[in-house]
Amino acid sequence: MSTSSIYTESWVPIKDINNNMIFLDNKQMVTGVKIQPRNIFILEENYQNSIIESFRTFYNLIDYEFWLIIADRPVDINLYISQLQLQLNDTQNPVYRKLLIDDISKAELFMNNGIVDTEYFILFKDKDTDSIQKKIRNLISNLANCGLIASQTSNEDLRMIIDNFLNGGIKFESGTVITNGN
Repeated sequence: MSTSSIYTESWVPIKDINNNMIFLDNKQMVTGVKIQPRNIFILEENYQNSIIESFRTFYNLIDYEFWLIIADRPVDINLYISQLQLQLNDTQNPVYRKLLIDDISKAELFMNNGIVDTEYFILFKDKDTDSIQKKIRNLISNLANCGLIASQTSNEDLRMIIDNFLNGGIKFESGTVITNGN
């Protein structure tokens, strides 16, 4: 079996990512909403049940194909660690210094263990920009009725989702070279 190209870009039908949408080769656009996570299981049971019932209604209202995407994004807390280090350098009080040292150690532990933020998305595809905007407004409004905050996906969100898909959730390493085995 002969292939014309060994590059992933050759079989992925993505033309561009721009204006918070993925533009496909077939002139369709993929976009959606990013949902802020919320732990409903710390709420009272009747409130949990109300939210779950709202979700059931919400999902049944969607009358087009959609994808529920759960993606992990690596957490970068280097700036936070740097700020703690600056505070430590300016602090003379031994009690405060110990607290700052403990916080720095804990933050470094998080970084070394590959801590990620889990993000939730609802994506869909369409050819008509007016239809896309209407769907996004409806998704955001209906999710608000479920007690969730959502916003349209950004270019960065969409790139991260594609990167997770193509790299199996492993953080992309710029400059990685794949050979054909020769």
